[in-house]
Amino acid sequence: MKTIHLFKIIPVAVFLVLLYGCKNEIKQDGSSTQTSSETAPQSKSGQAFIEDDGSTPNVLQIAIGSPDHTTLVAAVQAAGLENALVNAGPLMVFAPTNAAFDALPPGTVEELLKPENKQKLASILKHHVTAGNYNKSFLMNFKKLGQADDTNATVEVKGDDVYVGGAKILGSVKAGNGIVHLVDKVILPESN
Repeated sequence: MKTIHLFKIIPVAVFLVLLYGCKNEIKQDGSSTQTSSETAPQSKSGQAFIEDDGSTPNVLQIAIGSPDHTTLVAAVQAAGLENALVNAGPLMVFAPTNAAFDALPPGTVEELLKPENKQKLASILKHHVTAGNYNKSFLMNFKKLGQADDTNATVEVKGDDVYVGGAKILGSVKAGNGIVHLVDKVILPESN
């Protein structure tokens, strides 16, 4: 009988030892995490800042890696939308080129990049994003797309060209969480 009780006590003792060890490990990890979060700037936290060289680049990484989209990346960072662009998606991003931003009236980009215009900038950028993962030829089947800012963008087909909100799709790049369509114009919400 004494052996039977011993077999009941040993697993409980092992469990308690493991539980105690895990609690200490969590406390140690928690304190080091707090220290690193205190020293790291808050704008550099979240999914967007996780280093991963092994998977297909997400829509944000594609924009960051493109020399033709430095203005778009600066706008995304100023609006604080980095983490939204690395979500699982699928996301379709209509990415205006630097030339598209340069075509705006002088001073427009500089004005939008000011901290006091963060909400307005975020709204404009959200108008360049929609749920889905559709290539250019599939987009030819649409008349309108619902954008992330709760508005619509008109889709037009002219020959082999597809225009979304008046911006011509110049090319497309598949992403790990969707697709990036390079466009020649900044897409502004349609007025009702």
